[in-house]
Amino acid sequence: MAPPGGLISFSAKTMGERLPLPLAVYLGLARRAGPLIRLTHWLRKRSGKDDPSRGQERFGRASVDRPDGPLVWIHAASVGETTSVLPLIEALTADGRKVLLTTVTRTSAELAQGRLPEGAVHQFACYDHPDYLNRFLDHWQPDLALVVESEVWPATYLAVAARGIPLGLVNGRMSVRSFNSWSRVPASSARIFGALSVALAQSEPDGMRLTALGCPDVRLPGNLKFDGDPLPVEAAARAELLEQMEGRASWLAALTHPGEDAIAIAAHARLLTENPELLLLLVPRHPARGEELARLCEERGLSFSRRSQNGVISSETQVYIGDTIAEMGLFYSLCQTIFLAGSFSDVGGHNPLEPLRAGGALITGPKVANARSTYKALWQADAALRLDKPDEIGPAVQQLLHDEERRRALATNGQKVIAEASGALSRTLRILADFLPLAGDARRTYDPMPTSDEDPAS
Repeated sequence: MAPPGGLISFSAKTMGERLPLPLAVYLGLARRAGPLIRLTHWLRKRSGKDDPSRGQERFGRASVDRPDGPLVWIHAASVGETTSVLPLIEALTADGRKVLLTTVTRTSAELAQGRLPEGAVHQFACYDHPDYLNRFLDHWQPDLALVVESEVWPATYLAVAARGIPLGLVNGRMSVRSFNSWSRVPASSARIFGALSVALAQSEPDGMRLTALGCPDVRLPGNLKFDGDPLPVEAAARAELLEQMEGRASWLAALTHPGEDAIAIAAHARLLTENPELLLLLVPRHPARGEELARLCEERGLSFSRRSQNGVISSETQVYIGDTIAEMGLFYSLCQTIFLAGSFSDVGGHNPLEPLRAGGALITGPKVANARSTYKALWQADAALRLDKPDEIGPAVQQLLHDEERRRALATNGQKVIAEASGALSRTLRILADFLPLAGDARRTYDPMPTSDEDPAS
């Protein structure tokens, strides 16, 4: 494996000015997709996935002024990517730079609202449509654009490159499945990935795949998630819940998706036959699914309460549903035995380092393509239990509940893995130093790009 911060050399492919056919088709369809995008946006607002008061941002219309001076634009898709890049944002603003963070989901926006440092602002990302992007770029005029992990949007990449804005991929990952998909259109991939000024990969396999797709400059600083801070915990809320739990044995099923909730509830129902006082803390990945989880508990005949409805944990409560936003740190802090979901569904897993920082003993499933190298390191170091089948969750929880030494060993090994792999943030900042605007530099200016007169409803 190449050393951290090492360079994977690549000679950029020579590409003509004419766009490859698949890319030209995509951009043409994107430009004509305004009505479909507006319908999608309306449906997302109706279902609560988009904030109705800030809908104009999704069409490139800013809701706040651009801050004075040089600006770094960072785009992260959702909560996981946002959490991983917060230390980078804090480092940039601490040096006096201004940062614009864009995200897609409402949960990531609410996270940003509570955790962004002074000097950083948040906007919802606009759709990958040339007119919306030009409107967005005309307003914000970033001096550097950074996309996080696996966010690859062709129109966005080409619009940024067309204005001569340095474009970087940070904490980049490229799964085998995505690599195979991009490899089917090699000329288009070379044009899109060739727009990157630099790609900072999480691991050597990620770096090799990014290189093969056409990134001209790929580096290996490591995974920013190893440098993250523990998730915040509101002390008063933790004390209140601990008092309600009254020392009962408990376990946590964290960030569950459809299907995984039922798996956790079924495992808990079986565990109750031998552990009648056992409490399950059940936290869905999307808090809006709280009602669905409540129905599952009712079908199993389990008593429950919901945090979103100010429910409390009484001596009768068998399942406590944590259907609230930005309290994951709280729930991690309450249990020493944690099943991290997203690993028995096709979403590709969630960040396993967050529960480990809270001192938990970690149980996972096998479907973790989003962070396979991280999970593999944990499994090999005996820092997490890897289960192959959902029906193994109950026995694994039972073992850890009654074997304190085993629980401690898993948690300790997890802390060691994190400590040994840290340092990616400082290496990332050193690499980005060649692209970052100085805090006192004059801001970059552009000639506005022509857009249509379309005025999408917000």
